Amino acid sequence: MSQRRRRSLALLTSGVLALPLLTGCGAGDDEGGPVAAGPDIAAATRDKVADGGVLRWAVDSLPETLNTFQADADATTARIAAAVLPQLFVLDAKGRPVANPDYLEKAEVVEREPKQVVLYKLNQQAVWSDGREIGAPDFVAQWRALNGKDSAFWTARNAGYERIEKIERGKTDLEVKVTFAKPYADWRSLFSPLYPKQVTATPEAFNEGARGALKVTAGPFGLGAIDKKTGTASLTRNPRWWGQPAKLDTLVLTAVPRAQRPAALASGKVDLAEIDRSGADRIALAHRDAKQGGKGSGGAPAHGPEASMTAAQATLSWAVAFGADEEKALAEAETRKKHVESVKRYADEQTALRKFIVRKSLEPAYTQLAMNGSAGPLADERVRRAVARALNRKELAEIVLKPLGLPAKPVGSHVALAGQQAYADNSEALGGQDTQAAQALLADAGWRRGGKITEPAGAKAGPESAAQDDGKTPEGPGTGNDGLYIVGQEDGSNGDRGAAQGSAEGGLAVAGAFAPGAAGAAQDVPSPVLAPAPFAAQQEALLRAQAAAAATVDDAKDGEEAAEGEDAKDGEGAKDGEDAKDGDEAEDAKDGEGAESADPAKGTPPKQAARTSGAMLAKDGKPLNLRFVLPAGPGSEPLRAVGDRIAQMLRKVGVTTEIKKVADESFFKDHIASGQYDLALYSWPATAYPATDARPIFAKPEPAADGSLLVEQNYTRVGTDHIDQLFDQAAGELDEEQARELMRKADARIWAAAGSIPLYQRPELVAVKPSLANAGAFGLGAPRFQDIGWKKPSTAKGKKK
Repeated sequence: MSQRRRRSLALLTSGVLALPLLTGCGAGDDEGGPVAAGPDIAAATRDKVADGGVLRWAVDSLPETLNTFQADADATTARIAAAVLPQLFVLDAKGRPVANPDYLEKAEVVEREPKQVVLYKLNQQAVWSDGREIGAPDFVAQWRALNGKDSAFWTARNAGYERIEKIERGKTDLEVKVTFAKPYADWRSLFSPLYPKQVTATPEAFNEGARGALKVTAGPFGLGAIDKKTGTASLTRNPRWWGQPAKLDTLVLTAVPRAQRPAALASGKVDLAEIDRSGADRIALAHRDAKQGGKGSGGAPAHGPEASMTAAQATLSWAVAFGADEEKALAEAETRKKHVESVKRYADEQTALRKFIVRKSLEPAYTQLAMNGSAGPLADERVRRAVARALNRKELAEIVLKPLGLPAKPVGSHVALAGQQAYADNSEALGGQDTQAAQALLADAGWRRGGKITEPAGAKAGPESAAQDDGKTPEGPGTGNDGLYIVGQEDGSNGDRGAAQGSAEGGLAVAGAFAPGAAGAAQDVPSPVLAPAPFAAQQEALLRAQAAAAATVDDAKDGEEAAEGEDAKDGEGAKDGEDAKDGDEAEDAKDGEGAESADPAKGTPPKQAARTSGAMLAKDGKPLNLRFVLPAGPGSEPLRAVGDRIAQMLRKVGVTTEIKKVADESFFKDHIASGQYDLALYSWPATAYPATDARPIFAKPEPAADGSLLVEQNYTRVGTDHIDQLFDQAAGELDEEQARELMRKADARIWAAAGSIPLYQRPELVAVKPSLANAGAFGLGAPRFQDIGWKKPSTAKGKKK
């Protein structure tokens, strides 16, 4: 595994919260413009924050390892490391790195010729929890563990460390001098976090010693107990901390699945939790009910389990419970009992959720439309460019962000986000939405409307790949996996379903008769679209966290359409009134000629049944039909809503899409990484070190010795030598302004290649108690853990102190 690949894998597997430790680059306050959305953390000066107290903070899971440089490190690993280990550079609110004065007095490039030399001047008070000074031995041990020369160290990322030639003590013990064999523009990314030499000095210590414990730390907090039974990891105030002391006594990281977080907040299990849109809606409804009461029209419950039961259902339930069939009566009585308990539990939770508010910003990650350029129609750059130019990216961003009250400006760069210094909107290198331009590109590539399509005689109309979704995912209405939905079939709207249906598309239908938000409650939901659940565990696996179980309103309809998808692909068969019968004959939609079936006695193969593509495009007897793979699990509703709208936009230019929903656990492994898709939606973390971190994502795939393709993290399989050269030049360019300009040029080339189309920055929604200060939705910035705490109670007027 290459060193670039290892570092990129770490980005994928460490979770989005790891990004503050992996981001930053240079100076120049005006570059990159303003952030799209700043942090929402109830910022308060330290004198307004009380000393002491406990904060229970929800995380996805307890860490498998406390070593951030190992392959199974995750978001919780990174959060713990940020609180208990040295971070030499931290991100400000614009996602730009600044030297951390708790550890550094200064860090700068002091020599460029003949070799790059960086001099670190350490804070003279900085010590490990065992009393030893932080110094050159710690730098040396970490470099030797991560430079890739000793395979005994099990490392997941090495980028930058392999360029170091030597590390030595400076004029004093507080100076560390790092000499590079090759220039490295992203030197600020190194040694954050910095581990004590006890962890990195030997392979044994590195591989196993820091997996379950960190005996020596150097942050505002130290690591306390990790209790797998209770699912908690406790961080306690560090008595040896030389900086401003932590306001909290204890920070308890508590593992809570995202779908269970509203209940965990209501029960007091956690005080702060990142949530999805359904959780944010519940909190909004709780506050509304506190002011207006929780009744809908006619005094009926406005939302929740009670609202999900219609009057007719209630009457039928009563009749069965008190009917003559004793077995059915007992079963229904038990169901009614559980329903009553569910109604009470929901009501109690809603009352408790009134104590919380939602702080919101935009995550340091963006969602993209990925196009697999390795084979099929999308191997032609003209087709990829046409797909991109058929998209209204502003509209797609608004689907997810506008209902949340967040800025819905499309992301204009693959390598940075607005506010970061490398950011520039280079989307014009591809061009904006233009239906005529898209159609012209497709025509130039040979795709025509009304083209003849040939299929094996006896085959039913529809795609050859009409298999159902991943078998590991449950099927049926409300599961989010209703089978294969072919956009463009049996659809006379040419991609527009009308305003009414369009709004329903973003709504929610929750499986289960008594589920919150089910039928009857849609009119009271604040917004028809949920915020996307992070891919934190996958993208790390970014991208990758589960949210409350729900599915889009038209999932059930899509399933029915797939089930009924035995009609002609373009609807011509239905129009002509002649469907294939028993696999023996087919009607040529264009010429009206019947196709003969195979004659087993004569050994003749079946003839090809011919039809036309109608309003859709075809070439060489095949329709322009793209497999659109989307995750089927709860929390992916926004991706599916965006995917549906993309499919409608593509239909307008004659492109048919087959939307296939697959199990979350197989989405990346079995489809994206393996190249089993044409179109897909997934997210990448932002980085201010694009020359290092983004290169594997956009590197040109290279053939391996066995004939396979080495793609690193370039799952679109689209790349060029020029793009690689620009990345390499930027990585070795010590003029920071010139390095950023090289990355902007690379980004423009990536846009022009049209393998990845950035859509929107992902929303960040965090439920907190209003009295919590300096915590919430951090946006592009990094938490300052020692300042987080509970606000001091306000002093009543006239009351003596």
